[in-house]
Amino acid sequence: MTLEEVVGSNSTEKKMETVSQALEELLVAAQQQDCLTVGVYESAKLMNVDPDSVVLCILATDEEDEDDIALQIHFTLLQAFCCDNDINILRVSGMRRLAQLLKEDTEDSNSNEPRDLHCILVNNPQVQPLQCQALQDVGSFCEESRCSNQWVPCLELQDR
Repeated sequence: MTLEEVVGSNSTEKKMETVSQALEELLVAAQQQDCLTVGVYESAKLMNVDPDSVVLCILATDEEDEDDIALQIHFTLLQAFCCDNDINILRVSGMRRLAQLLKEDTEDSNSNEPRDLHCILVNNPQVQPLQCQALQDVGSFCEESRCSNQWVPCLELQDR
């Protein structure tokens, strides 16, 4: 391995870690300001009604979800819609960390199923826009990824 490869991979890892932290901050801030839409169907409904309010689409899976054909079809359709409407897309692994960030129980006290965290939209309403450096950081990462022909960048959220 050359020095350039070592330095390059090290800076890439740090960049990914920085973006992961920014995404975590963004999710917490957006949830506190009620700017999140959670669930594949709920997200599709919102994008159909008000796509201009959506600034980021997060598609989350873990290894066990990779074989879920229906979920992959939903993801393909959501990605196409996001590309057509200039909505940033991130593919994220680490569902458990995502649930921790959003304070989701595996099951709630009423024995209802947990919310579907496979698709999460960050909304930025025109009336009271979400002001957050993390949103700009994640958006810049998505834009840089598109410039290098990676249309759907992938991040891994680490358990803590």
